[in-house]
Amino acid sequence: MDASIFKAYDIRGVYPDQVDETAAWKIGHATAQYLRSMLRGYDRGLANAQCLCVGRDMRSHSPRLARALIEGMNATGANVIDIGMIDTPQMYFAINHLGTCGGVQVTASHNPAKYNGFKISGREAKPVGADTGLKDIKHIASSLLHTRGKGDGVVEHCDLTAAYKLHVLKFLNPNIRPLKIVVDASNGMAGKMVPLLFGDLAIELIGLNFDYTGEFVHDPNPLIEANLEELKRTVMEEVADVGICFDGDADRLIVVDEKGQTIGCDLFTALMTPYFLRDNPKSTIVYDLRSSHVVQEEILKNGGIPRRERVGHAYMKKTLRDSHAIFGGELSGHFYYRDNFYADSGMITLVHLLNLMSESEVPLSDRIRPLQRYWSSGEVNFEVEDKEAVMKDLTRHFSQGQFDDLDGITIQFRDWWFNVRPSNTEPLLRLNVEANNPTLLQQVFNEIKDILGAPVDH
Repeated sequence: MDASIFKAYDIRGVYPDQVDETAAWKIGHATAQYLRSMLRGYDRGLANAQCLCVGRDMRSHSPRLARALIEGMNATGANVIDIGMIDTPQMYFAINHLGTCGGVQVTASHNPAKYNGFKISGREAKPVGADTGLKDIKHIASSLLHTRGKGDGVVEHCDLTAAYKLHVLKFLNPNIRPLKIVVDASNGMAGKMVPLLFGDLAIELIGLNFDYTGEFVHDPNPLIEANLEELKRTVMEEVADVGICFDGDADRLIVVDEKGQTIGCDLFTALMTPYFLRDNPKSTIVYDLRSSHVVQEEILKNGGIPRRERVGHAYMKKTLRDSHAIFGGELSGHFYYRDNFYADSGMITLVHLLNLMSESEVPLSDRIRPLQRYWSSGEVNFEVEDKEAVMKDLTRHFSQGQFDDLDGITIQFRDWWFNVRPSNTEPLLRLNVEANNPTLLQQVFNEIKDILGAPVDH
């Protein structure tokens, strides 16, 4: 088994060169061992406490990998509830709804069609990442010498669509306006779930790339602007109120306003802040440290408690749970909710957006404009071999600023700030700069670039 498929937050690689049925069996076996070993004494007697949920996305090899994964789980004696082809957030719902010790979604999220992998969650849908069990699962799987033995575990098939729909739509205001929305499903799981969840609402829904055969018209990654071109064009042509682009497993989305302009995920977090704090005063809202300062400003302005966190869903979810935060937003397009088991959900994000837009007829672009107070570089990558040395050089060069090392290094001045953080898997440093005006942004970006070198297209 190729150990490189184990990443910081999940398991992912090219099928079948890196991720195949043998790897899936071993990962299933190891995951069942690990998650069942984490049960506390009083959990063990609950009906489904020693069961695991398994779901999969629409990739052509996902059924084969899911079968092998389940066989590996059964070989340990674990029972499995197979919930079929689902969006990843439905896995988080299933684990809590059914009361299992965890679950695995077979998916490669936003990666191209040749990739596949596994997202593992523990009890209560707590994420299993490198620091929270994935290293242990890797160790167990790597030590397995064969994929034989059936054990006495059994498989139950369960369709949770109706229960999941009730869960998602319980957040919907029944008085939503008859909005016209364009949804690009990216040939992913949103193509299945959006019609099931939203098909009978009083909205006009225009669907793009709703076929989910495992082939993609564009890569299912909405963070790449080129992948939004069809959505933007259709929003303009159809005079729609908003456009939405989901990623492959539909846990993330990007929003486009009625003018075909992309709304940055930090600005979307800021936009939703008054909406959540209105009915939940003095609540905490969590945001990743790459976010514009406008996020913190809007949280404070509306009487909330800002909580800045390092990048990554495992960190965001833990902080939401620890602080009992009502809402959280990440630049990657993940949005998290206290009332969704502290987990992210693209579908629930769409519900809340429909609610917000139904409160008045003010166009989305007019709502966003007051939040566009700063200028940002966006995330820019630099290829750097000795990442620690270069970050020390930056710290010395900008020693007059306010420094913290929550995730990489962040240095703040009165009119600008930047964060540089290392990639977990590549020789890259990732830079984000924000300034009060575009001239200052370009000036300080060039100054930092002199130390980091030339940006790379990555």
